[in-house]
Amino acid sequence: MPDSLRKVLFGTLIGALIVGFAWHIAGERAKRAPASMGSPPGASMAGGKPGAPAGKPGGGAGGGPVIPVVATPSRIEHLSLEVEALGTARASESIDVTAKVSNLVTAIRFAEGQQVRKGDILVELDGAQARADLAVADAALKESASQLQRSRELYETKVLSDQQIEQIESTYSANVARVAAARARLSDTVIRAPFNGRVGLRRASVGGLVAPGTVITTLDDTSTIKLDFTVPERVVAAMKPGLTLEAKSVAYPGQVFAGTVASVDSRVDPNTRSVVVRALVPNGDGLLKPGMFLNVHLSRGTADVLVVPEESLVPEQGDVFVYVVQDGKASKRKIQTGERAVGTVQVTDGLQAGEIVVTEGTQKLRDGASVSVTEPTAAPRRSAVAAGEGDGPAR
Repeated sequence: MPDSLRKVLFGTLIGALIVGFAWHIAGERAKRAPASMGSPPGASMAGGKPGAPAGKPGGGAGGGPVIPVVATPSRIEHLSLEVEALGTARASESIDVTAKVSNLVTAIRFAEGQQVRKGDILVELDGAQARADLAVADAALKESASQLQRSRELYETKVLSDQQIEQIESTYSANVARVAAARARLSDTVIRAPFNGRVGLRRASVGGLVAPGTVITTLDDTSTIKLDFTVPERVVAAMKPGLTLEAKSVAYPGQVFAGTVASVDSRVDPNTRSVVVRALVPNGDGLLKPGMFLNVHLSRGTADVLVVPEESLVPEQGDVFVYVVQDGKASKRKIQTGERAVGTVQVTDGLQAGEIVVTEGTQKLRDGASVSVTEPTAAPRRSAVAAGEGDGPAR
């Protein structure tokens, strides 16, 4: 094939490819043209008003969005200052009855659950060896006493020297000490009640060998119950000896046990930020048992305090905040809370009476955000007790 013909065919093929590509592009443009022609001119892709920038509806004073919220003023209320806690009952005096020496039990002088008095014999141990040691020591003491008396007579006549009489007197003193030690060992074979109380279950038997530290029984003085409970650090200042309280137990539904605060622990737990308070509860009928859990209700009187709705609180990392509305903006403010009632919380620091706090919409707010109170709530009238006003018609 001549070169001229080959060049003509190649040029024809290239031209056909260019025409086909141009035809394809024109077809694709024709398919897209109706969709774009159907959109009204000037409409925003973000769905806002025509001509308005996307994401900025309304527009606040600072150019940011205005967030609708519900807010109410903080107010003064006459609040009952009460403390609720869970306490543990403890005996006024409580011990485990044990032996001081290893020995055999020869007699048990108490019945389980018996009320005993101070000095009553509870358990007797084998005292034969102790009595024999006491007899030997007592005999040596009598001999020393007789020798000392004769020596003093001889000393008066200068038959004995000062050194000899001193040695005889030392021997006598040593024998006196040996008798006292023997009497103490004999006394250890008799276990007595150190105070009035009620014994528990018997854990030893006659003929059994007991060692030092072995629990034979327990002894509890429950005529008065020590009730230990914890209170938050913020109310420690109000916990004073003599403050009255009421305690209830699930074991005795409907029955109230009255008591008084006796003392407050000298340390605050750094982990729980609470302190242990001890109260004394009379228990003459013996209903309360050591180890019982009791619900404690303690009233510290009433006072006029600043409160906000509970739903206005914004807890963050152990702190509590509220959003305060000022000049159309939400200001995030840290507060300190106190007592709680149904729906309200006492504010002890960080807020003034009458300041507007956000109750709904706090999850959408940031410090300094522009807000509009869409459902403003007027400050409720204070009670007659709190405000000193009557119940006349609202103005």
